[in-house]
Amino acid sequence: MGRRTVAVLGAGLIGQSWSALFAAYGHDVIVWDPADDWTPGFHAFVDRALRQIRALESGDILEGTIRCTPTIEEAVASASWVQENAPESVPLKHELYARVEAAIGPETIIASSTSSLTWSVLSEPLALKERFVTAHPFNPPHLMPLVEIFAPDARTRDAAHRFFTGLERRPVFLEKEAVGHIANRLASALWREAVHIVDQGIASVADVDAALVHGPGLRWSVQGAHMAYHLGGGPGGLDAYLRHLGPSQVRRWATLGTPDLTEALCRRLVQGIEDEAAGRSVSDLESERDAALMRILRAHRGAGQ
Repeated sequence: MGRRTVAVLGAGLIGQSWSALFAAYGHDVIVWDPADDWTPGFHAFVDRALRQIRALESGDILEGTIRCTPTIEEAVASASWVQENAPESVPLKHELYARVEAAIGPETIIASSTSSLTWSVLSEPLALKERFVTAHPFNPPHLMPLVEIFAPDARTRDAAHRFFTGLERRPVFLEKEAVGHIANRLASALWREAVHIVDQGIASVADVDAALVHGPGLRWSVQGAHMAYHLGGGPGGLDAYLRHLGPSQVRRWATLGTPDLTEALCRRLVQGIEDEAAGRSVSDLESERDAALMRILRAHRGAGQ
């Protein structure tokens, strides 16, 4: 994939991260955000993210350029790819898409980073729906390889696959659209039970997190849920597991909770996470997370993951 101009609309955490990734892989990035005086924080984040990307690469990387612009129209006019990162408001996104469509060529693809909204809802007012794709990353996109894609049009789907694999991302494709896509649905299901465990007094916030990190989370970093249970069946694999241990899994499912986020439970969760953070700021925790992710990514690459 050759050098291209990419527009990034919305320069919050996701837009900042995308911008660094696109530039690190040789694209020229034009960024727009509606906030006032957003550029100092943007550039500070991008500089840090570019250093992290360089540290992960074994060879030299050809970096593109990044510039900021005051208007949507200028950001998208020469772009062949538009990555939208606006807040999760359908009217707001629709208003933004109307301005984008009026300023781009017929071959330009519009991609939304939406974490929960569906393609059919977002594409409803577009004149050329076939060039629209939902492309949801995992935070932070410049480190996390996953991109979840839904696009009914085969050409757009193929173009999205080429674009993101060219950035060394790992695209997965939804065969049917779903609220929250794939990974957020899995994460929401797990967190629901994590909250239920705290709510029922089974374990503390910190111990629930430790159990996940040092148990299934470690295994999930190299194998997915289905494959893990396949190995759990021994030589007979998943078929043996389902035949012999499937009923016990169903009994376990029946005990899973559906907690209500009452004020009391919210206070308990917040206090629990404050205890676990032990005085570390969000910035400190993000730095620790990113450093750990980089070590894991190096290990993945060394193992050919």
